[in-house]
Amino acid sequence: MISSFLSSFDIFTPAEIAAFEEKTASRSIKKGEFLIQEGQLCKEVAFLKTGILRSFFSPESGEEITYCITFPNTLTTAYSSFITGMPTLENIQAVSAAELIVIQKTDLDQLSKSSLNWTRFLRIIAEQQYLELEKRLFLFQKEKAKKRYIDLLENQPVYVQQIPLQYLASYLGITPRHLSRLRREVVL
Repeated sequence: MISSFLSSFDIFTPAEIAAFEEKTASRSIKKGEFLIQEGQLCKEVAFLKTGILRSFFSPESGEEITYCITFPNTLTTAYSSFITGMPTLENIQAVSAAELIVIQKTDLDQLSKSSLNWTRFLRIIAEQQYLELEKRLFLFQKEKAKKRYIDLLENQPVYVQQIPLQYLASYLGITPRHLSRLRREVVL
């Protein structure tokens, strides 16, 4: 699964993919468990094989604000902590039981030194993260909640049904009550 993901970038040799796989470890986390919590240092990247993760933070008001939902076949990390080496301000929690493939930052750094392809890969991933962030920002600034919900339904129809109402509403920037109305109104 991870080899298919890496191969899709069309930049790695089979030997480079094998070297990556040798440095990874499998991990399972149960529903409700955390991949990382606020205040910890992020020293790894995870590839989500199965399950759903949510990234959230808690402002002084104490409410949890879900700002990212991670679906299978994607990478996840507390990116700012991973880059800066500073404690993270976010939490990454399993919405459902999850199977992950994890690689440590030190191993990824070592791979980057061994081949420019890894440096290219990390740049591509950083660019993709930026584009996702920009898309999300534009959706919030430009589109109504209904459009954001439809967009999510069209892209992740199976998984959307597995996300608890309060997390999904927070992610969409609406109240659970408003989301309930949208769910009744929108049928794809």
